[in-house]
Amino acid sequence: MERAHSLLLNEEACSQLGEHQRAEFVFEWLRFLKKLLPAADRADVKKNQKCLVEQLTVILIGSPGPPTRWLLAHCLALLYRLGDSLTSSLTVDRCNDIIRSKDDSPSYLPTRLAAIACLGALYEQLGRLLVNTFKETLANLLKAMKSAESQGRYEIMLSVEKILRGLGVSAVPCHRDIYKATRACLTDRSMAVRCAAAKCLLELQREAVFLWTSELENVATLCFRAFEGSNYDVRVAISKLLGTLLATAVEPKQPTAHRQGSRRSSLEEVMDLMTGGFLRGGAGFLRASGDKLKGTSSVSKDIRIGITQSCVVFVSCLGGVWLEANFSALLVLLMELVSHTRATQTPADAVCCRRCISFILRATLGSLLGEKAQIAAAKEICLAIGKQKRAVDAAMCDGNVETRVTTTDVAASQHVLVCALLELGSLVQGLASTAASLLTDTSTALLDTVVSVLLHPSVSARLAAAWCLRCVAVALPSQGAVLLDRCAERLNALKSCPEAVAGYSSAIAALLGAVQHCPLGIPHTKGNVVMGLAEDLLRSATQNSRISMQRTQAGWLLLSSLNTLGPAVVEHHLPRMLVLWRCAFPPSIRDLDMELRRGDHFTWQVTLEGRAGALCAMKSLVIHCRDLLTDDVIGRLLTPLACAVALLTKVPTLIKSYGNLIKNTSVVFRLRVYEILALLPSKTYEGEKSFGIVLKQLVTDLTGPENVVCSELTLLPPLCHSDDLALLGPALQDMDQHYIEEQLQGSSVGGGTLEYDPFTICVKCQDVPAPLPPPAALTTAAIQLFGVIFPHIIVPLRYTLTHTHSLCSSRVGLGPEEVRKPALGLLVGALESSNPLLRCMAAEGLSRLVQVVNDPAFTVSMTLVSFDKLKTARDAVTRTGHALALGSLYRYVGGISSPQHLSACVGILFTLSQDSTSPEVQRWALHSLSMVMDLAGPLYHGHVEASFTLVLRLLLSIPPTHVEVHQSLGRCLNALLTTLGPDLQGEGQSVSALRTSCLVGCAVMQDSPDCLVEAQAISCLQQLHMFAPRHVNLASLVPSLCVNLCSSYLSLRRAVVACLRQLAQKEALEVSEHAVALKPHCDQCLLSSTDVTIKEVGLEGALFSLLDRESDPRLCQDIQETLVHMMSSIATGKLAHWLKLCKDVLSASAGGCDEEDGERDDDASVFHAKSESSGPFTNLRWSTRVFAVECVCRIISQCESHGHPAHFDMALAQEHRLHESTDFLVLHLADLIRMAFMAATDHSDKLRLSGLQTLLVIIRKFAAIPEPEFPGHVILEQYQANVGAALRPAFTADAPPDVTAKACQVCSAWIASGVVSDLRDLRRVHQLLASSLVKVQAGKEVPSQLYNEGTSTMETLAVLKAWAEVSHCWLIPVPARHSSTLALQATSSTRPGLLTLVQTDLATLSRLWLAALQDYVLLTLPQDYSAQLPATGGTFYTAETAEQARPHYCSSWAPILHATALWLNSTGFIMVDDGPANLSRPVTPTSMGQSTSLASVKSPEDISSDRLHLILGISVEFLCSPHSHDQMENISSCLQALQALLEVSWPRSKVGNDQVLSVELLSVLHRLIVTREAPGVQLAVLELVRQVVCAAQEHVKERRHSAEVDDGAAEKETVPEFGEGRDTGGLVPGRSLVFGALQLCLCVLVRKLPQLSPKLAGSPRGGQGGSAWSLSDSDCRQVAAALAILSDLPAICSPDGSVSILPTVMYLLMGVLRELVQQPCGGGAGGSSGGGEALDLVVPAALQALRSVLSSPMSRSEKCRGAWAHLLRCALNTLLDFWDSDKPNPAVDEVSLLTALTIFLLTASPEVTTAQPLQTRCIDKFKASLESKDPVVSQSYQLLMSVFQSKTGVAVPFIQGLGSCVVGHLQGVERRRPQSSKELQAIQDGVRALEALVFAADETHRPQLVAILLPILISFLLDENALSSAPAPARTLHESALQDLMRIGPQHSSVFKALMASSPHMKARVEAAVKGNQESVNAKTTQLQVPSKTSPSIQLKTNFL
Repeated sequence: MERAHSLLLNEEACSQLGEHQRAEFVFEWLRFLKKLLPAADRADVKKNQKCLVEQLTVILIGSPGPPTRWLLAHCLALLYRLGDSLTSSLTVDRCNDIIRSKDDSPSYLPTRLAAIACLGALYEQLGRLLVNTFKETLANLLKAMKSAESQGRYEIMLSVEKILRGLGVSAVPCHRDIYKATRACLTDRSMAVRCAAAKCLLELQREAVFLWTSELENVATLCFRAFEGSNYDVRVAISKLLGTLLATAVEPKQPTAHRQGSRRSSLEEVMDLMTGGFLRGGAGFLRASGDKLKGTSSVSKDIRIGITQSCVVFVSCLGGVWLEANFSALLVLLMELVSHTRATQTPADAVCCRRCISFILRATLGSLLGEKAQIAAAKEICLAIGKQKRAVDAAMCDGNVETRVTTTDVAASQHVLVCALLELGSLVQGLASTAASLLTDTSTALLDTVVSVLLHPSVSARLAAAWCLRCVAVALPSQGAVLLDRCAERLNALKSCPEAVAGYSSAIAALLGAVQHCPLGIPHTKGNVVMGLAEDLLRSATQNSRISMQRTQAGWLLLSSLNTLGPAVVEHHLPRMLVLWRCAFPPSIRDLDMELRRGDHFTWQVTLEGRAGALCAMKSLVIHCRDLLTDDVIGRLLTPLACAVALLTKVPTLIKSYGNLIKNTSVVFRLRVYEILALLPSKTYEGEKSFGIVLKQLVTDLTGPENVVCSELTLLPPLCHSDDLALLGPALQDMDQHYIEEQLQGSSVGGGTLEYDPFTICVKCQDVPAPLPPPAALTTAAIQLFGVIFPHIIVPLRYTLTHTHSLCSSRVGLGPEEVRKPALGLLVGALESSNPLLRCMAAEGLSRLVQVVNDPAFTVSMTLVSFDKLKTARDAVTRTGHALALGSLYRYVGGISSPQHLSACVGILFTLSQDSTSPEVQRWALHSLSMVMDLAGPLYHGHVEASFTLVLRLLLSIPPTHVEVHQSLGRCLNALLTTLGPDLQGEGQSVSALRTSCLVGCAVMQDSPDCLVEAQAISCLQQLHMFAPRHVNLASLVPSLCVNLCSSYLSLRRAVVACLRQLAQKEALEVSEHAVALKPHCDQCLLSSTDVTIKEVGLEGALFSLLDRESDPRLCQDIQETLVHMMSSIATGKLAHWLKLCKDVLSASAGGCDEEDGERDDDASVFHAKSESSGPFTNLRWSTRVFAVECVCRIISQCESHGHPAHFDMALAQEHRLHESTDFLVLHLADLIRMAFMAATDHSDKLRLSGLQTLLVIIRKFAAIPEPEFPGHVILEQYQANVGAALRPAFTADAPPDVTAKACQVCSAWIASGVVSDLRDLRRVHQLLASSLVKVQAGKEVPSQLYNEGTSTMETLAVLKAWAEVSHCWLIPVPARHSSTLALQATSSTRPGLLTLVQTDLATLSRLWLAALQDYVLLTLPQDYSAQLPATGGTFYTAETAEQARPHYCSSWAPILHATALWLNSTGFIMVDDGPANLSRPVTPTSMGQSTSLASVKSPEDISSDRLHLILGISVEFLCSPHSHDQMENISSCLQALQALLEVSWPRSKVGNDQVLSVELLSVLHRLIVTREAPGVQLAVLELVRQVVCAAQEHVKERRHSAEVDDGAAEKETVPEFGEGRDTGGLVPGRSLVFGALQLCLCVLVRKLPQLSPKLAGSPRGGQGGSAWSLSDSDCRQVAAALAILSDLPAICSPDGSVSILPTVMYLLMGVLRELVQQPCGGGAGGSSGGGEALDLVVPAALQALRSVLSSPMSRSEKCRGAWAHLLRCALNTLLDFWDSDKPNPAVDEVSLLTALTIFLLTASPEVTTAQPLQTRCIDKFKASLESKDPVVSQSYQLLMSVFQSKTGVAVPFIQGLGSCVVGHLQGVERRRPQSSKELQAIQDGVRALEALVFAADETHRPQLVAILLPILISFLLDENALSSAPAPARTLHESALQDLMRIGPQHSSVFKALMASSPHMKARVEAAVKGNQESVNAKTTQLQVPSKTSPSIQLKTNFL
């Protein structure tokens, strides 16, 4: 294929290829030529032009396929345009000759078609250059059309369209001829020709004024006829034509407006045309009137739906501004249409007509108008409803019989009202909370108007009004409860009016249905009201026969809707409901028989209606409250059900007796029985007689003569596989017009509508439910129930039924052979049915049957049956059915996956797919083949090349009119790509050829005129990009995607966005750049309806614009994901662009809603003068703006996770901006705040929530950033006013609770952030929180409750949580701990101001917090204790809404717990009564649901104890919970709360006293430390353990002290042993605090230092816990904390107990020490990468712990002194062994070891250290250390000094052993003076040690020792000459020695004098030194005095380093 890439066709290469390969080669060359020509040099083109024209002409006459001929035509025209155009007329003549040729053979047809295509392309590209030949060419084409077949007509139409486009005005002379020819094609039998003709006329109308003036009516009639029998594509094309023509007629385009004969049509005239078509169809006047006389006229649905679509196009073309200005006129005309009797002759017609009008309103108002204009439109609709209702009321009340309204007038008004009310509901629902202004507008009185329709005589109008009220409740949840009250009150008042009962009950049901969409719910009490109403209606139904029916229906409807509120509400009413169900049916079957003998037709009608309603309420219970269906409840439902089933058999008798009067009611009754039985588990009624009755009735209903043939399109599609439905044409869900298109699939039944089943008004859905008519619904329900029951029936019965019945789709086994045969016969028969839907269903059923039988022999036999049929059958139907069966079998069974079967199957399907005589066979065979490819996977690889060849050959040859075959080919190509998968990346020649084939196939499909094929091409390229991204050219793909972003086909838009989403995941930047580089003319047609261009706002902006307009949920989600992917890839790099985009989107609302309506004219001018407006977008919806705000939050988090640190550092950002052109988030802070403010103050509640969330994120991320220009301030300070203003609206009285709750969170974050320091500024935000606190204090008794009680709980807890979070700043624990685990300190600036503000509320807050914690405790009790819960609920929740309240408590309790603990800490548990906190109910946190009088008896001690246990209980329960894995904040809060408590002495004593509690707490903490790795949590746990151990220590001390005081010193021997271990020393695991603490410490130490464990000692090092030198800072802190706890443990043991634990404690201490002193092999601390610094923390901790243990009083206790001494000697021996390590590189930290040794010597008892071998070894260690050259010497001297100064028993041996060494070292200094500060330090420390030794000696021996010390000091002195040249350390030594001499000499003057006398040399040395010292002192004094007179006041800096 590479050889095809040249300017001229490589004829040599081409000639060597086979026929099919040659076609592919030529196509590839033409593709290349199309790209190359525009880029090539014009001189080159001209030079090669002649040759190129010849080559292209050869291809032209070589019978090219459709894609090739279009490409050829394009290249030929391009060549003439770019090269020399003079010879183009020759080519035109050549083409004309070919067209004129008389050769009619099929082989010549492609050449003729190619010539036609070339003419079109030449005129399109060259335009007026060919104007001379134009008439001749056109005449030739139009003449050819008369004899052309469908392909020729199609191609000629396309060609004429291009000629018109190219020639423009020049073609005017031939416009009439073209029009005449096109008229015939517009009603052509070929749908493709109709489409092409519509496109041609669309092009013609640009210049042909007569089309939309004089000929407008004719064209319209023609279009109406074209709609008849059309398919979806034709309807889209013709509606586009008709809509555009009509729009041009109403508002002509400027250039043509002044032309002769052009006349503007009025809206009324245009709509008259449409209405005429709608009512009479495409028939002429005579035929229509004849039909009218006969009474047979009925307009086909095709026409009506086409006209509807045309209306939408018409309004869309005129645009939103026109619609806004003319809406009232349009509405009147539409309402006239729907009220016309001809439009609503039958119920099915009426439904269809109403749907059409609704669609026009929805598609225009919903997508063209902004929010403000939608509100205005809603007002118009509301006025129209009011007018209509008043007219009906006036007529109904009129006394004059002649002017009295007729039933036809009521019927007409009902259709108008239904359309208007449903659209009003949709508008309000779409506007959501922004529609609030509509309800407050008194001029329209929307609610009053809608409620008034509830009394309309027509049921459909009443139901539409109820649905409209439901939409209001969904949009504005605050209205739900108000409307419920209003309707309930009116229902009570008008109980005797049948319309009122029916209307208000349906309104209540609809409003209850709305609650499912409103998270805020309605008050629980409303359930009681509805239950009461329902009972009342059902009881009083029999009192007045005139309204029995309505009351019965209304009662059960209310109960059905009540069940939708869910188990939480229904469980309180279930017993009363069960009674009502029992009363609705006779108590037993015998009573039922007696019933039959009584009553008349009316009583039976009411009875059946009532029972149907009861069953419907039951169904609602089963669907919405499954949790309540216990065995007992189901058992109580079965009795009425058994009666209902028994009644089924009696219904025929009743119909016989009372005629058709009760027939309709009986259908509804049967339907309800089937529906409820299908929902209940069949085992519940399986054993009863009712099973057989149901089956008989089912068979009767499905096969009986009276069965209404339900639309096959309703029944069959669910039974087919979703993939196979593609064979039947475009799926409804893939159309924008599915709302009306589905009317065509309703056949005779007609579409569904609400009045067919009023009970559906309360189901959960966004759109209006459309239940089918009862007979059709009955058939559907019967089939579903049959599928449920069939598997449970006995085999003989199955056999009979399968014989009888023809629709069965069950996955369960059919049973033995005899049942299988009839089923098989049915399915194989259906495979050959003429109905394609039945064939699909049969193929699916057959393959499921084979799957169920699961017998390989059966599978093979079924495959062979299809093989044989396909070989012999000639008819298309049989072949299509069995071809599909092969693919379908493959889908479910691996039976044909053996290679030979696969080959046979593929072979047959290959053959069938090449059967060009039958496109239908090709289509089905290719579809089946695509399934086989998809499912065979790797097994298919052997057939891949052949498949590619086949697919390409067919793509290049099949005519474009056979679109369905192209669609199947697209599926095959997609399946092939999936089969190859990642293999497509390969580099081999074969893989490369396959890849090229893929690209060629995609190119052919991309050029297809069919949108589905184009969508498949995009999907294939998306697949290819996933597997082989390098080989997909984004530069050509992305622009083609962008052009289709606004396609009128939903499936194409979906494919485009899905592809963009994938591309944006990997190559967002490239995609964005390619999109912006889109050619201007492509860009202009893009997004035309929104006036946004990609050039202006980038692809991102275009996607935002599209998101705003789309309503398809899947597409919207894909657009959002695409934007998110693009943002995550490029937002940080293009920060300003993205933030500006979000800001533009956010500011593009339709202006503030508080503007007056009078300013609407200004809106229009703003719309037109768009360039001067604030941004590129206008009138975006609230949902789009919410997404933009979410995007801002995403950008912030992205900058944090992947961005530069300068994003959150103003100084750094400014510095970077100076050097490089980078952008940082912090520089856009003003924009971020502005966006958050705009969103938070919007009219939409969802947007307000998003805005507040963004504000919260901004505060959290930016609060700590300092302001570089104003040191001491932070950058957020300047935005205080914005933050305050954004928060204020959320605290107004009418703000929804969820908004207030979110605002509280923002308030607390703002106050706690420390941004605001000024008291006045702080007070603004504080007042908002204080106002909400007042609201909380009002409690549950708020009179006007609008939402569920759970929402007030949410709001209350949000307020308390906010106060709690604020309190963490100002409640500092009593001993302000600097522990790292208690992060309670706030910035010092915030605290004083906060304390002033908060102090007043603290008493109230503390009570509320305690009350909330008590509620939380009650709600978390296990189910077993539910009986003990208070009947009325807690302080802040009611018993009924406990379930709804629970999640709110779960999210709020932790900060409240922490704050409560801090408050108790600050008060020290001292009870302070600050007067009552103004609560509506007394909050008694200690009562736990008891009465307050009992609680008030409690003493302060009891209350404090309860509070302590409350906090302890909550914390321990939560920390035990397995669900706390994702709640680290809550864990921290618990731990911090417990720490705060244990810092106060009273709770500490409580915990210390209660050993069980302490042990429990430790075990929970142990578990926590094992399961949570977060360092903060682990440190907090260890701190808490230390506090618990301290509490126990205090307790033991106190008991010992009190025992000593009580018993006196004399009886000390008899004092009982306090502390753990008692007399035995035994510790019981699980009950011992010490044992628990030991376990926990061991756990921490072994995890950090595995070498401590003998088992783990051999484990490889490295990684966390490898060695002490690899520990992080937090690890070291944990080890230090664990050691501190260990050292405290002996103190809480008895003497015997301490002996038990001492070996463990010392083993761990020594082990840690061993690890700490072993330096890494690198030598020294420098060898480690950072471990050394952290160890500075842990080594002192280990030594401190050792000191604590050694100094323990237990070591001196008489009882255990010996044992301690023995164990400590062992420990000392272990310590000494550390020096003699057996490690290969025994580098140890000698200083630490010597320090540990010294601690032993100084702290342990002499019997430990004086033991002989140990003492000698200790002296040796010190001696060795003095020999070392390191800084160790200095430390050794310091340690020795402390040893020399210690107790005599220890010191003497060391003085004796080491004194001489010290003296010897110091005497050697004279020979080697110190050269460094370290050496100097060592010598000075040695002198201190020697001095200590001297002063440790007895007075008698001291003079001798001083006589040794003084000469050493004198030897340090230097003479005058040496002093000046000596290094600094030696001089320092000289000076310190002189000072020591001057200090010690006078103390021992006799020794000093004797020494001076005996040694003149020394004396001279001392004197010289003293003299020199005196001189230097004098010199310094003069230096200081002299300059003082002249020194300047400012010292200049001279050293700039």
